[in-house]
Amino acid sequence: MAPAAFDAEAGANGSSHEAKPAPAAEADAGAAFVLESKGTWWHAGFHLTTAIVGPTVLTLPYALRGMGWALGLTALSVMAAVTFYEYSLMSRVLDHCEARGRRHIRFRELAADVLGSGWMFYFVVTVQTAINTGVSIGAILLAADCLEIMYTSLASNGPLKLYHFIIIVAVALAFLSQLPSFHSLRHINFVSLLLSLGYTILVSAACIRAGFSKNVPAKDYSLSSSKSEKTFNAFLSISILASVFGNGILPEIQATLAPPAAGKMMKALVLCYSVIVFTFFLSSITGYWAFGSHVQSNVLKSLMPDSGPALAPMWLLGVAVLFVLLQLLAIGLVYSQVAYEIMEKSSADAARGRFSRRNLVPRLLLRTLYLAFCALMAAMLPFFGDIVGVVGAVGFIPLDFVLPILMYNIALMPPRRSPVFITNTAVMFVFAGVGAIGAFASIRKLALDAGQFKLFSNNVVD
Repeated sequence: MAPAAFDAEAGANGSSHEAKPAPAAEADAGAAFVLESKGTWWHAGFHLTTAIVGPTVLTLPYALRGMGWALGLTALSVMAAVTFYEYSLMSRVLDHCEARGRRHIRFRELAADVLGSGWMFYFVVTVQTAINTGVSIGAILLAADCLEIMYTSLASNGPLKLYHFIIIVAVALAFLSQLPSFHSLRHINFVSLLLSLGYTILVSAACIRAGFSKNVPAKDYSLSSSKSEKTFNAFLSISILASVFGNGILPEIQATLAPPAAGKMMKALVLCYSVIVFTFFLSSITGYWAFGSHVQSNVLKSLMPDSGPALAPMWLLGVAVLFVLLQLLAIGLVYSQVAYEIMEKSSADAARGRFSRRNLVPRLLLRTLYLAFCALMAAMLPFFGDIVGVVGAVGFIPLDFVLPILMYNIALMPPRRSPVFITNTAVMFVFAGVGAIGAFASIRKLALDAGQFKLFSNNVVD
């Protein structure tokens, strides 16, 4: 069952009343310090946008490559609509619980309370921690790769290696990680939103220019002639889309809203999805149009081929890479918050000030050690691009496509024969199946590419 602190506090008549903060929120340092609830809906929109709209948008032309124009754009549109719907359902479940006197600020406790299962608590915390740690590792690795790209363009035979840049990024994140709460990131995440718009426009403009260049490969939008290969590529692309749209931390983002939070998250979702529609469709269409079936897993690499001249002005590509680098720092900070909350729930004392020596020393030590671990994994396993599809199928699909519908059907109990219940159930089963097949396709590709992997390699493997 759910922890006692999250038992229902509603009256016997079940009437709605203003939510009281859960007792845990008063005595729990993870809640009081990391997930402090002071934000507005636009702050939540900034957090949500940073959690979803990242440099992974540069993989979208590659996702279209596996499906072609018609199926690719249809899948992109359906995924946008479904994820917006799913996130709105989860927000409604959170509002429903808050109206009954128990405001949940953690995904794991929301799932355990609504589903009434202790094992669900541990399932969510395990998957969520794996996703967040994985994204943090990926952010460090890709930010270091951006630094290496800029460095080699200035000093092609310089002595610095990939792991040097990983250390630089980790040190920068360790410094920024001392911002004590998720709410503290609101200004950084607003800049992150602007950066995502900036590099999307720059890269899309570069793709349009490249599409008219004589140096670009002949445009070919054909799919594999093998039915099995075509099927695997399509499901791999869907897994990539699930990763791009997933976040897995919506309850923690909603927790940053000043109570009462009811209704505010929908405004944040509208802000976030306005940015998503612009950036995702623009980068997908321009990148796939320019390079077709030759597009690489990161369209920037198609613009900067290993042989031959760059297909866009170097100043433009340099600014785009700089914007990506800066946003990756924000993404690393956002996805570290769950780990910090878990650590501080056990290590900090909510009765003391957050900047007291009692709380400052453990925060400095634990957050730095966590980032050192992520940096070590990034240096040791520089092939994180191949794991994106696996993460999407195994991690994001359960948390973002299955559990929100399951919790909505249980918490708000729509009639079993109603269109809402039938639609919800259909979407849940479709994406559970897609997740299973996508996981198989992603793991298959990981196995096929295993020969390229080398521990502590100086190159990031696609």
